[in-house]
Parts: sequence; structure tokens; C-alpha cells
Amino acid sequence: MSDMDGSDPRARLQALIDADGVGYAALSRMLRRNDAYLQQYVKRGTPRVLAERDRALLAAYFRVDGAELGGPATPRMTTIRRLDVEASAGPGALSGDDPSAAPMLLDPRLIETLGLDPARAAMLRARGDSMEPTIADGDHIVVDERDVRVTASPAVFVLRVEGALLVKRVSRGVGVLHVVSDNAAYRPFVTASADIIGRVVWLSRVLR
Repeated sequence: MSDMDGSDPRARLQALIDADGVGYAALSRMLRRNDAYLQQYVKRGTPRVLAERDRALLAAYFRVDGAELGGPATPRMTTIRRLDVEASAGPGALSGDDPSAAPMLLDPRLIETLGLDPARAAMLRARGDSMEPTIADGDHIVVDERDVRVTASPAVFVLRVEGALLVKRVSRGVGVLHVVSDNAAYRPFVTASADIIGRVVWLSRVLR
């Protein structure tokens, strides 16, 4: 059997990394691991097997069956809505009626890992640089529309303010919401009225 049929998950992962041009460190950070995590897995055999969550995220990123990375075969993909609008990570983009584009297919194990209800989740594109380095221009973000509760602890939400659809870090103050960009070049602001669309729970990025 060849490496390409999934008999050697490390070789298959290395081939995917080489074809994509992404680095070990960037992928490891996507998994919220230390920078050397995937290099040690591929080159040194440590850990012996990838954690199921890590394998599911890598399979979703490379758009391959989980079996190719040493896991069980990926079950049928789950559909979530993909909105034909862009949430501004910049000065603010006006939003229309949020028409839906073609649905987005995600690995159901990723859906489970993120704790999503597919019927209450959506994917849309972020535009602008105000949330860099967390969210870059062109990133596709997945929003949990059930999670609209803003607390004193800042979290990244998609929200609508005066007709503009934004992706920002939001926290609750006394009678107002504090809206902050991760890019320090953009000033924070407060608002007393905003429509919280949902919390950002995942993103897909083309590494440049």
C-alpha cells in the first residue's frame, strides 16, 4: 500500500503540508498547540497518534478524509449556511438582507468539536484588517448564532451596528457594549444598541 492511501498518516500529512506550502508552526498554532507539535509528530513520532480533535481539524483544513490521517473514515459532510455577505473587520460594511449563498460542507466531527447546531450556524467572509492578527482579510469565519450573550469577558462576535455588519471583540459594560478591534490602529467605541448575530468559533484561512 502507498503512503497516499492513508497507510502512513505521517507521510500523508507531510505530503499535504508540502503541497499546501503551509508550515508546521502555523498549523500547530491553528490546533492551539506549541509551534513544534506537528514537526515532532511527523519527524520524531511524538505523539504516537494525533488527538481526535487535532486530526479532525487537520482533515477539515486540508479537505481530506480523516482516514488519510490515521482516523476513522470521515462520515458524510454536514451542511451549514454560507451567507453571501461580508462582516467587516475594517471601518464597517453595510449589510443587506443576508441572502444565503451555496451551503458550506463541514466535517461533522468538527461540528461536534465546536459544539455547533448546524441549523444555527453560518459561515461568512471577513473583510478588512482591524481584527488582525486574530482574523485576517479574506478569512472565512463560522458563527454560532445561538451564542449571543455578551458578558464582561471580551469575545469575538459578529454584530450589526447602524446597518453595518462587523466582526469585533465585544464585552458588556454598564448599559453599553464595548467594541474593540484587535488591531491597535483602530479606535474602540461603545454602543448602547447592537444586534448580536453570534459568536465566532472557528475560521478557515489561506496562509500567505
